[in-house]
Amino acid sequence: MGLRKRKSIKHHGKSLVEILEAHERFFNGQEGGARADLTGADLANADLSGVNLTGAILRNANFTGCDLRKAKLPGADLSGASLRRADLGNTDMTEAILSGADLTEAQASGVEFFRCDLSHANFQRARLRNVNLRLANVQGAKFSGADMGVAILRETDLTGADLSGVDLSTTLMPKGYSQAQAAKKSA
Repeated sequence: MGLRKRKSIKHHGKSLVEILEAHERFFNGQEGGARADLTGADLANADLSGVNLTGAILRNANFTGCDLRKAKLPGADLSGASLRRADLGNTDMTEAILSGADLTEAQASGVEFFRCDLSHANFQRARLRNVNLRLANVQGAKFSGADMGVAILRETDLTGADLSGVDLSTTLMPKGYSQAQAAKKSA
């Protein structure tokens, strides 16, 4: 079964294509624009690759199994969203809000999580290779079993984050932080 096309998806009676076009006009400061509000939308298994949802309201939306590769989501509010098994490869999420979001088994390599709110997010068994988590809030986040090869965690306060079962040998950690500390904190 393939991915759902944007034109076949509706949210509160409007087509997703209309919502995205209005958001693009909003983003560019053009007349007739409106910020995308997809709160609670069912976007499971949708093809949203390359979409621009900068600053969009996406709280509690279902992006399970979505293709969001190369999407633009800076400043978007994805709190409580389900991104389970979503493909987020090379997505820009700078300063996005993902508090309480579920990214279990997400393919998130190359994602820019710079200054994101990832508090209480679930990244269990996610692929997080070459991600930038600098200055992100990871309080209460679960990374257990995630692949964090060559991830950047410099300048990130890891207090309260669960890094159990994560190989941090190639991860750029905060100064003075060690794999032993991660093991102790998650125990």
